[in-house]
Amino acid sequence: MNFAESNAIEQALMQAGMKPAASAEQADCVIINTCSVRKTAENRIWGRIGFFKHVKETHPLTLVIVGCMAERIGEQLLKDAPAVDLVLGTNDKQRIAAILSGASIDSDEHYSFTESYYKPGEIRSYVPIMNGCNNFCAYCIVPYVRGREVSRSVESIVEEIDRLESLGVRDITLLGQNVNSYHYIQKGINYRFPELLDTIVAHCSAIRWIRFDSPHPKDFSSDLVSVIARYEQIAKHFHIPMQSGSTRILNLMNRKYDRQRYLDLIESIRNACTDATFTTDVMVGFPGETRDDFEETLSVMQSVRFLEAFMYYFNPREGTKAVTMEDQVPAKTRMDRLAELIACQRTITQQEKQARCHRIVDVLVEGPSKRSLRQYLGRTEHDEMVVFEKTQSTEPGELIKVELQGLKGNTYTATIVAEAGSNACSD
Repeated sequence: MNFAESNAIEQALMQAGMKPAASAEQADCVIINTCSVRKTAENRIWGRIGFFKHVKETHPLTLVIVGCMAERIGEQLLKDAPAVDLVLGTNDKQRIAAILSGASIDSDEHYSFTESYYKPGEIRSYVPIMNGCNNFCAYCIVPYVRGREVSRSVESIVEEIDRLESLGVRDITLLGQNVNSYHYIQKGINYRFPELLDTIVAHCSAIRWIRFDSPHPKDFSSDLVSVIARYEQIAKHFHIPMQSGSTRILNLMNRKYDRQRYLDLIESIRNACTDATFTTDVMVGFPGETRDDFEETLSVMQSVRFLEAFMYYFNPREGTKAVTMEDQVPAKTRMDRLAELIACQRTITQQEKQARCHRIVDVLVEGPSKRSLRQYLGRTEHDEMVVFEKTQSTEPGELIKVELQGLKGNTYTATIVAEAGSNACSD
């Protein structure tokens, strides 16, 4: 979401007559768009503020902090970091161009969407469809810094996607903190996420893959499973946060589903989409987590076999319920369990990716490889990076067929089987 909103801010500034600086050190204005999901993200911001404090000693600039960290501790930022000139929360960041131009604007209590989050030249683009969260998971700061859920109008979403298609975008990701709780009533029609996907697919002619991030397991309905199975344009690769494999811990987290519900959801998607792949979020060391609870998480990892996972240990966020819970897990135990979890997942990732070698798959060409001008990079339906030898007719935005040959790190090497425009690439 921050990438998408940063794109929108950049476009607004350019439309106001500003232009990107050649480097941060040469800028007249520096905007840091912040995240508060984890303490490590905020720690990095303090480091960046320190860097620009040093830059300002020899090069005057306006330093602006926007986003979730600004929303959470705005007054503290201004007090503890004199180098910061302006602080704008999540509901004000999209109006930054007007504010920097000298307009006097009162703070807005409501989040508003912009017309476009596109970055010129992109083949892949983000499309925010909702913002905020109503779930109040015990560890999560998002409802406090993003506010309650608000959904973007169907008309605005479709108009943006139409523009993206005309600009050459071929892969879109629908975004929201709880994307599948989308709900909007337009012209008497009650649109929830499955109906929105139906509408988007009907409007797409050139976009090859439609993705969404992040869905909540409790809101992943059977209707949604039916819709994603129905359309080839909806990529069969899903990021579905699990957080824990222990029903007891999930209950303490206030996740509103249990271990079996999560496993049943994965099975239902695999039954409907035989080539479905998954990634997830996993937390270890939540207050009260025992070794047995952790073992349950490991067993789910082995059972589902995620292609990748975002793994982290419990990080107390001031203002959330989990901060005051009993049975806080010692820091060393949290770190040890995280190391064990990462080792488990690395093995699974390597095995699963190796098993996908020698398949013939569609690849969306993204552009030249940074390592060799003779090679191009592309991405598969399952969000796998692929490198292959460039041909004269290979251009960004084209869909080709390749055979996956092997792995270099997490990137596949491949050979082209059929280039753009051939019968082998038709849907």
